[in-house]
Amino acid sequence: MTQAKLIFFAGSARQDSTNKKLARLAANMAEAEGASVTYIDLKDYPMPLYDGDLEAEAGLPENAIKLKEIFLEHDGFFIAAPEYNSSISPLLKNTLDWISRAHQEKEAPLSVYRNKVAALGAVAPGALGGLRGLVPLRMMLSNIMVQVVPTQVAIPSGFTAFEDNGALKDENINKMLQSTIREFVQTAQALKKA
Repeated sequence: MTQAKLIFFAGSARQDSTNKKLARLAANMAEAEGASVTYIDLKDYPMPLYDGDLEAEAGLPENAIKLKEIFLEHDGFFIAAPEYNSSISPLLKNTLDWISRAHQEKEAPLSVYRNKVAALGAVAPGALGGLRGLVPLRMMLSNIMVQVVPTQVAIPSGFTAFEDNGALKDENINKMLQSTIREFVQTAQALKKA
């Protein structure tokens, strides 16, 4: 079987982020499904707010280049996306914007996103579980040539959703996450063979 290489991360820098818990749990599930897994923390890759003048003067920040290299080595990525005012977090948007930029001669536009598969999840304190923020994220990724799997998971009551060991308390939500990850891994493996 072809082993897909997949990245897992959260769109939050907060140490105790519930979305980081989701990203770690999703990574463990993907590993159990046979994928090769890399977990990254965006806190380790700080970057300035995207600015075209800054890019023109200094090129891409070092951390954007490092992240681009990681993305290019993988077949897809899972994003645990916190919801900020019914949309995605500034950290996540800024990261996705910076790594979208070409920085080498003859580099194709959006090279880190071409032929990639993505899966989405969210955790939020409210009843919708971050679902509203996944809508613009899915739209953005689809528009930049990412194949986003249809299944996704939104986890409500986020501050009480996890056990101390990182597992989800609600079995139905856990099954939805497992379905999302299974579809993600299978899609990435199928595209890798193609």
